[in-house]
Amino acid sequence: MAVIMYVDFPHAGVFGEEMAKQMTDLAKSINNEPGMIWKIWTQNEADKTAGGVYLFDTRANAEKYLAMHSNRLSQWGYSDIRGRIFEVNKTLSEINKGPVGL
Repeated sequence: MAVIMYVDFPHAGVFGEEMAKQMTDLAKSINNEPGMIWKIWTQNEADKTAGGVYLFDTRANAEKYLAMHSNRLSQWGYSDIRGRIFEVNKTLSEINKGPVGL
């Protein structure tokens, strides 16, 4: 069953196009993570937070990625990393045009 994972964390760095320039290699590498279907990058410059919404094929793959990514962010000096995983209700999501076509 597909799952949505949401991650955010305080981010004092750059946002917008500068963030995109700095994170392009990371974004490309995320495509190679087991079970990752897509990611939407999120940012809120006013609140100084960044993160993402991901669709994974299974909870197990999402949990593995969340553990690895949280560790990576911690090594980069980020703290207060919040990650949550939710099962997708495909029937209702399709009614509302959710991009979960599995």
